Amino acid sequence: MGNLLKVLTREIENYPHFFLDFENAQPTDGEREVWNQVNAVLQDSESILSDLQAYKGAGQEIRDAIQNPNDIHLQEKAWNSVCPLVVRLKRFYEFSLRLEKALQSLLESLTCPPYTPTQHLEREQALAKEFAEILHFTLRFDELKMRNPAIQNDFSYYRRTISRNRINNMHLDLENEVNNEMANRMSLFYAEATPMLKTLSNATTNFVSDNKTLPIENTTDCLSTMASVCKVMLETPEYSSRFTSEDTLMFCMRVMVGVIILYDHVHPVGAFCKTSKIDMKGCIKVLKEQPPDSVEGLLNALRFTTKHLNDESTSKQIRAMLQ
Repeated sequence: MGNLLKVLTREIENYPHFFLDFENAQPTDGEREVWNQVNAVLQDSESILSDLQAYKGAGQEIRDAIQNPNDIHLQEKAWNSVCPLVVRLKRFYEFSLRLEKALQSLLESLTCPPYTPTQHLEREQALAKEFAEILHFTLRFDELKMRNPAIQNDFSYYRRTISRNRINNMHLDLENEVNNEMANRMSLFYAEATPMLKTLSNATTNFVSDNKTLPIENTTDCLSTMASVCKVMLETPEYSSRFTSEDTLMFCMRVMVGVIILYDHVHPVGAFCKTSKIDMKGCIKVLKEQPPDSVEGLLNALRFTTKHLNDESTSKQIRAMLQ
């Protein structure tokens, strides 16, 4: 009875609640074209994460080369260690560009008239699931990247070396694959604490500005609805008990945090103000009820990658919850 009352009061509060089948949703004929396009991108996501997880860096070789600048053998050893790593970093960066296009295709499908965002998410569950998978991947990628300072060290060494060799008129084979322009773009990408999230935030912001005839609410309501649905699924036993895998709970939390961050970047006043369509206190409470080890990265994402948390319009209570 308590949960039933909870669902009823939630209806009065106007937070949407329905079950999004993140485990089994299959595309209908109307979704299939976009689903296939996005699925082709998502098929590479696990290998990208495995590659990033296995990334060890060339720290020792670089240190040896810097400490012994006249030792040609050590210079070559460092360079030969860094080159395959830079090729790997280029692959990650190029995947972010594919992800950006995939996200924009999904936003087009999930925000177009005549349906409301809630109707879209209920009707097109397979596309909603793909949107969720992009967010899930993004937060996992960024968590791994943040824990691996070798990435930026390796890339900085690569850029210094090609600059030095350009001065000495030496041409390096890898420059054909990662030329100066590509290196500049990659450098901006890896300089971000959370590069994939930044890519998605930019993609969502660009989607809004490129589609001037589409009201911004179509996009922000799609994001806030998804955040609300994830929160309700996490806190309502009737829904969460339908998950067949424990991993789906973590998946749901990552998706909730991902859409909050996108909403906060796209909405003019963000996710934390009183008029926000996201129940931020409820979302933070759901995260804080989990084992701290599993959600610390997600709480940090809300602390450090949102845009409006420190605005004056954010209540002291919400700030205190995230301290």
